[in-house]
Amino acid sequence: MADNGATTEAAASEALPLFYARPEALNPVRHGSLGLTARSDFSFARSAHAIPVVASEMPAAMRSYPIVFIGSGKAPVIITGVRQNENLFVDTDGRWTAPHYIPAYVRRYPFILAEDPKAPGRLTLCVDRASDRVVEQVLAPLREDKIAPFFNGTEPTEATKQALAFCNQFQIDFRATREMVEKIDAHGLFAPRQSKVTLEGGEVLNLTDFQVIDEEAFNKLSDAAFLDLRKSGALGLLYCHLASTNSWTSLVHQASLRKADGARSG
Repeated sequence: MADNGATTEAAASEALPLFYARPEALNPVRHGSLGLTARSDFSFARSAHAIPVVASEMPAAMRSYPIVFIGSGKAPVIITGVRQNENLFVDTDGRWTAPHYIPAYVRRYPFILAEDPKAPGRLTLCVDRASDRVVEQVLAPLREDKIAPFFNGTEPTEATKQALAFCNQFQIDFRATREMVEKIDAHGLFAPRQSKVTLEGGEVLNLTDFQVIDEEAFNKLSDAAFLDLRKSGALGLLYCHLASTNSWTSLVHQASLRKADGARSG
């Protein structure tokens, strides 16, 4: 399960990427008896208040979530919670709240592409063995949900091939997004920002440590700089980010619903 490529989000930091605890390179010797449960359970994302997003999915994501930029690399993320370790869009049963968009980073889990330490520059498909969706196939008769095997003998199954294709596409989108962000940064358009959120009932929360695109600075760009951004493909990302500021209202509404649900069950 390998592909040639450049930097992955796993390599952007020494720490493991969000959600992943024990990623292992898939191979038939080590994982031939394993498979993936078919259920859609997003419990692993329940404590993620910010989740990475790539440019190609921003038109869908901006309708439900504010898009901001974090860290020294100004990585784009969607904001899914107003408090640390709280995702307002995943319920106690692990369901993602409809009709809100589920980001590709979440749908990809427990798979990920990572650089092969034995072959620098070569990416290999990994699976997080810590995921409770990765199980022994012999357990299939004991479970209500189906189990999709990773391998048929020494050959990857269709499910594994689909996972590789999805991760490959995400990697392509990740690299393209990073290049767009670097282009926007080169024009000096990022600015630190904080947001004050007032919840129903009057509770005020301050969200800090993120950056946004300075709309005033963007509007003052020269024609040449604007054309440079357009040619790079970065304008779509930029406009989606600006439009997503309307989704702070959606986030506050979701927080109010969560608070009401807690009051009813309390």
